[in-house]
This record gives sequence, C-alpha cells and structure tokens, in this order.
Amino acid sequence: MNGMRSLVAVVTGALVAAGLVVAGPPPATAAVPAGFTESLVASVPNPSAIAFTADGRMLVTQQSGSLRVRTAAGTLLATPALNLSSRLCTNSERGLLGVATDPDPTTRAIYLFYTARTGTTCPTSQGGTPAGAPVNRVSRFVLGDDNVVDPASETVLLDGIASPAGNHNAGDVHVGKDGYLYVSTGDGGCDYKGDSGCGGNNDASRDRNVLNGKILRVDRTTGAPAPGNPFLGTGSASCRLAPAAAGTICRETFAWGLRNPFRFAFDPDASGTVFHVNDVGQNVWEEIDLGASGADYGWPVREGHCAQTGSATSCGGALPAGMTNPIHDYGRSTGCGSITGGAFVPDGVWPAAYEDGYLFSDYNCGKLMMLEGGVRTDVSTGLGAAVHLEFGPWSGSQALYYTTYANGGEIRRLAYTGTANRTPTAALTASPTSGAAPLTTTLDGRGSSDPDGGTLTYLWQFGDGTPDATTTSPTVQHTYAAGTWTATLRVRDPQGATSAAVTTRISSGNTAPTAQITSPAAGATFVVGQSYTLSGSATDAQDGTVPGSRLSWTVVRVHDQHTHPFLGPVTGTSVSFEAPGPEDLAAAANSHLRIALTATDSQGATTTVTRDFLPRTVDVTLATSPAGRTLTVNGQTVTGPTTLTSWAGFDLRLAVPSQQDAQGRTYELDRWSDGSTAASRTWRTPSAATTLTATLGLRGLRAVYYDDVDLTGTTVTRTDPSIAFDWGLAAPVSGIGADTFSVRWSGSVVPRYSQTYTFATTSDDGVRLWVDGRLVIDRWTNHSRRVDTGTVTLTAGQSVPIVLEYFDNLRNAVAELRWSSTSQTSEIVPTTRLRP
Repeated sequence: MNGMRSLVAVVTGALVAAGLVVAGPPPATAAVPAGFTESLVASVPNPSAIAFTADGRMLVTQQSGSLRVRTAAGTLLATPALNLSSRLCTNSERGLLGVATDPDPTTRAIYLFYTARTGTTCPTSQGGTPAGAPVNRVSRFVLGDDNVVDPASETVLLDGIASPAGNHNAGDVHVGKDGYLYVSTGDGGCDYKGDSGCGGNNDASRDRNVLNGKILRVDRTTGAPAPGNPFLGTGSASCRLAPAAAGTICRETFAWGLRNPFRFAFDPDASGTVFHVNDVGQNVWEEIDLGASGADYGWPVREGHCAQTGSATSCGGALPAGMTNPIHDYGRSTGCGSITGGAFVPDGVWPAAYEDGYLFSDYNCGKLMMLEGGVRTDVSTGLGAAVHLEFGPWSGSQALYYTTYANGGEIRRLAYTGTANRTPTAALTASPTSGAAPLTTTLDGRGSSDPDGGTLTYLWQFGDGTPDATTTSPTVQHTYAAGTWTATLRVRDPQGATSAAVTTRISSGNTAPTAQITSPAAGATFVVGQSYTLSGSATDAQDGTVPGSRLSWTVVRVHDQHTHPFLGPVTGTSVSFEAPGPEDLAAAANSHLRIALTATDSQGATTTVTRDFLPRTVDVTLATSPAGRTLTVNGQTVTGPTTLTSWAGFDLRLAVPSQQDAQGRTYELDRWSDGSTAASRTWRTPSAATTLTATLGLRGLRAVYYDDVDLTGTTVTRTDPSIAFDWGLAAPVSGIGADTFSVRWSGSVVPRYSQTYTFATTSDDGVRLWVDGRLVIDRWTNHSRRVDTGTVTLTAGQSVPIVLEYFDNLRNAVAELRWSSTSQTSEIVPTTRLRP
C-alpha cells in the first residue's frame, strides 16, 4: 500500500453518468472523550503539516506549495507567507510536505521539506531516475515579523532525494532537543535505480549510499552531518546534495530501513532526544518505531514485527541479526491501515490517564489512538483523513491541533476542558444551493453537536435582509429572491455557550453549470507509460460557455477501498498526463484511475462529474518447460504455469533461479519463448493476453546406471528402478558380453568464452561423447586405458547439451570428462568428474 491513503465515496455509476448531484448527510464531527472539546480552527485546502513559532503563530503547509500563517490572535492570513508552487512538483503525493521552526526565535528560521521540480515535467515512473526527474529537498528560510518569507533567504540543506513513483516521500522535519535537524525520507515508491522494482520489492531503503528510507540528522544551519551520527567512519561519505558512490554509507543517516516514515514526533518531557517514528506499511502492518541511533528497521525485509510475507498470520522466521523490531504495530482487520500523524502528550496538559501517552492517527479509519505502556487505546473517532498532529497554544495551556483532508481541508483542535461547560459545534448544509428564482432551500444543521450532550438551539441568519430566526429544529426552509446569498448558522447549548459561525452560499436565479468529460471516452482504457489528454467543457444557463479558468481537474489512483492522490487540482479545458502503473503487482487486480472535472460558474455554483479510467488489464501466463519449475515475478515466486493480472505497458521483473528437482538435479534457464536468454530481465506487459515460457535445462552431468545388460531382449535391469530409461534394441552395440554394465551421463554446460574446446575421456572399454549433438569421441572397442580426445567450437553463454556413454566389461570402471580450450582453462561450468 501507499504512503497516504484516503477513504473513497463510492458513487453509483448511473448517477455519475447522468450528472446528478446527490446531497449526502451533513458531515459528522469527531467523537471525543468526556471532558474534551473538538472544533474547527481554519479551513485550508490540502493541509500537509503544521508548526508553531515561539510567539504563538501557526504555520501551515499546503501540499500545493503555499505556506500559510495563522496569527496568535487566531486570524488565518489570506496571503501566503511563501508560495513555492511554480518550483514544485505536486502530482501524486509530492509537494510542500513538512515544516519546522527553529527553537531560537532570534534566528526567525523555518525549515521546509518539498519536492523540487528539476525539469519541465514531473514524471512518475516504474523505477529509475531519468533526467529532469523531481527530487525531495530540505531548505532553511527566514520568516519575517511581517509574516512574509523572502524566497532569496533559502539555504538548501539536503537535496537529491529521489521520488521516482511520486509517493513514499515521508517529508517530516523537526529540531530535536540536541539542537540538530531531523528529517524523515521514504523509499520513493519505486527503486531509484530501477532494478528491484516498486512497492514491497523496492530495496532503496537498503542502499546505504542514498538518503531514501532513512531518518537523517544534520546541522540545522549548514546541513552537514551532525557530530555523533552513527556512520561517520571509514567507508562513509556525505550524501547531503546527491547520492554517494555505491558501497559507501551516508554520514547524514541516523537510522535506516524504513518504507514511508510519514511522520515522527519528539517527547517534549524526556530528558534527552526521544522520538517515535510512524512508518506506513505495505500490505499487513502499520508500525511505530523508537528512534535509535544506527537502528535498521528492516524494510523491505521486514514489515512490522514480521518478515514481509504479505500474511498477517505468518511472520516468516526470527528477527535477523542487526535489525530492530517496532515498539508497536497493528494490522488492518478493523479498517485502519495508514498510520500518519504522531504527538506525545505534554505533562500537565491532559488528565493523568494520558500522561506519557503517544498519540497517533490513521488516515484510513479516521481514528486518534494512544500508545501508553505498550497498550493501544482509541481516543477519538471521526477525525477524517488526519495527516499531522501537533500540540500548540490554547487558552493559556496547550491543545492538540491536527490537519485533515476532510471537508476540503481543515485545521482542527482537540482540547481538554475538564468539567467546564464545553462549546458546541455548528455544521451547515443546504439543498438545493442553486436554481431558478425564487428558490426555496432547506438549511440543515443536523451535523451540529454539543460535546456535553445538551439540547441545541439553532440561530439562523439568512443573509438576504429578512429577519433572523431561532429554532429548536435543526432544519428550516427559506425562500430566496434572485441573487447570491450567504446563510449563517450558530448553535447554543443549554448553558448559553454559542458556537462559531458556519456559512453556506445560496445562488437564487442561478443554476449550476452542466459539465462533461469528453476525453477519455467512457469505457476507454489506458496503457502504462503512454500520454493521455483530459478534455472537457461546461455550459451555464446564465454565463454560457464556462471558460477553462473555471474548469478544475483532479485524478486519484483508486486502490481497493482507498485512494492515492495523483494529479491536480489543475485548471483548463484540457490537461495531459502520463499513465502510471499499479503500486505493485498485487494492486493490478483492484486499482484504476478516477477523473473528476469541477465546473464553477461566475456566481460560485459548482458541478462535479467523474469518470473511472480503467487500465488495460492483461492476463499473463508464466509457464516453464518442463512444467512445475519456479520463477520469480516482481520478487514473488511462482510455479509455472501461473496466470496473473498485469496492466499493458507495466514492466514485470522476471527471473529464473537455479533450482533442483526431487532427485537433486540442477535446472537453469536455457531460453525464453521470445528468444531472450537472460536469467533476469525486465519484460513489458503487452496489450493482449500472452503466455511467456521459460525453458530450463539440466546443468552438470547426471548418470543413469545399468547392470546385467541383456543385448538380446528389449529391457535392462537397473540399479535405480525409479529412473525410466530403456536402451532399446539398437544400443549398445552387439558384441558386448552379458556381464557388463553401462552408464549414460547427460546434461548441459555453459561456455564462458567462444573458443575451440578439446574434450578428453579416459576409458578401458567403450566411450562415445556427443557435444551439442555432434559426435566428437567414438571409441567403441575394448582396448587398454588411454585418453581419447575430440575438438569442437562452442559459443559463449549458450547452453550446450552433452551426452557421454560408457561401457565396462571388467567391473573396475573409471570415466573422466575433461575440457580445455585454445587459450583458457575451465571455461565450461560446471567442471565434473565422473566415476560410476
């Protein structure tokens, strides 16, 4: 599975095709423990991370590239402090992902983790880092007292961190108590080298000479490796700005072997630098790791406390030496499956039951959970797609703030209020929100709530100059004259506490536009790696043709019951993109793209239409000859023949390992049915169902031994009756006595060089030798022991079958097969001495 996952609403295909907009129930607020209150702080699209300055300002990063400031007085400034959008890649899960503030307020320094655009496009791939591919970067900036960041104040601290697939970026940054900057990086989704593959096969985290899949610790001013880092000795090198040479170890590495350490958090009350790392799992386990110098958390060898077996019931053996298990992990049986934000509860902020607790959120199930004393408990549910947790100032104390992608993007707060009356929360929807004038609409406040369970009073402002209304009913109807109006709702509890206002927009005399997706066509399929254009249009009864500036596109990758961001939002009548592959081979059977086009008219009314864009799925049968041999596909071992689902254009990494049968005979690849002789190869899935067969041949020489050869009959007596072999009437030649035995060795060898080889055999009876079907030694009469030779020219790398027949009449046989060439020795593998 991927780094960040979101729950998807399943829309009935008929409704989508008809362009109908169905109003769902009002959004529910989070369920919180007694004595706590949960409330909206600010609405911010795609909020990825938050941090607080010493003077109480909140910094919010938006994945799309803006850094926003909420003042200590509680005002979210409309103008971003910094906008990096033109310098970023924000497709897939890339973008502006992390923020930290310097503990010394006099520096006014902040630290940002973002995906830098290095070329004209932002490609995603099945592996490798082509020229112009984006990279993840960590930079230091200066935030002015005027809430503006000068882009020229940037100092690049870390750079060149690969993001091949667009996901698994991680991207959290914090300053530890030791004064050094800590950074989490993911494995990039697919291997930056392009050799091991994607998903669970990607071994980038095992490569010590790159910064991927690591926790980094550096000087927060220069980016230099922090003194005391665990890998500063011989064989290490700085990878600060680019990967080091293979075989070296990055000095910036503090810990390694991580998949997607999306968020990590420091304990503010620990005497030293203590932190936990939330590492998103592949298919089975979500894990929390204790940050430890030099620790190897094992990915992709390990997932959670188990080997990466893909099974929740099989751990695949003991922990390998040198690897570290998580301090906690959890599976997906309860619907959770993507660990995200984390935060330690500061002492004295919440009740004693929460002391020393570590809070963490799950993006899939919308829960806030706590780990304390090794026990996991649920704290709150209904958070939505929570991404980041951070404690910050509130009412003279501290509260937990979190970012969520729910409701278009929000910053919310969970605070402890004790036995004091808590403020209720208002929620408002309207249906319909547009239509011909006069427009009668239902204003709905049923999503409002009181954390103390009190009965609410609803305070309505219709925004059109008509008198306000107060009701005990959560819904009212109101008729609007032509115009655009803003309705407002507040709710009041029995003690008189009143919520913050929420609003909704009503367009009377205005109808929402009609939108259509023209490309790709309904039912069209895509091929991995090919370019496609999204085209669409919209018309509006009042505005006419809706301009491209009011058309917004998004594309998500749907994977089973969750989604991954892929593209957008971007505006225009047409948008081009390159079709991605599935996250891994297992995802090929249950993944696709979902395209959404949103049209907005001049009065703000919107219509969204969606279309599922399906991959061209292909049944690929991987066979072996002889049947029953094994091969690997994207790291998974299968037995031929096996049929699996792939996508047209998706690269499969195939390998045929050397293997033995039940008799201990060694088989290796001779050739594939498409002519390739590579034992390890990358094979691009074709557009139609295909069978690819690996033909394996026996390696080395094997013997079948016969005794009491009856030259007049049709059978022989064998010492091993399990081996079926019959000489038949034509062999051996007549004249060999009844008290004889025979041995036939057969198999194949592989020359390392193209040379002329001399084969030699020693015999005191009869010998015949065939090499690649050519008879090179023919000594079939009794004589004294002598060396018989024959020569043949062979081609390097080609499997060469060899058959040696040997007959003995004296019961003291020794037969040897040797080879040499004109300029080399031992060029044929394996070297075999034969003694019956």
